[in-house]
Amino acid sequence: MQIGRVQGTTRVLGKSQGYMGLPLRDEMINCTVGGEGTPAMVTAWLPTPKELEALNAGAPVHVRIIGTAHPPIMVEVGEVPNE
Repeated sequence: MQIGRVQGTTRVLGKSQGYMGLPLRDEMINCTVGGEGTPAMVTAWLPTPKELEALNAGAPVHVRIIGTAHPPIMVEVGEVPNE
């Protein structure tokens, strides 16, 4: 997967630590556990043609979290770009 630039980016994580940098959008969501106004961060990822072919053939999406504590996450498909 290639890092995308999520629409409405509010900051970039990790660049000062030597990583490529991960653009994200801070937002508040209505979470069934955390309630209304739960802070969340949204990132965008773009599959390569080879990965898209694998996904269409039924391959799963893997999410790798660095470290030993796994925060709650949501994985979904974003909107189709207008451009």
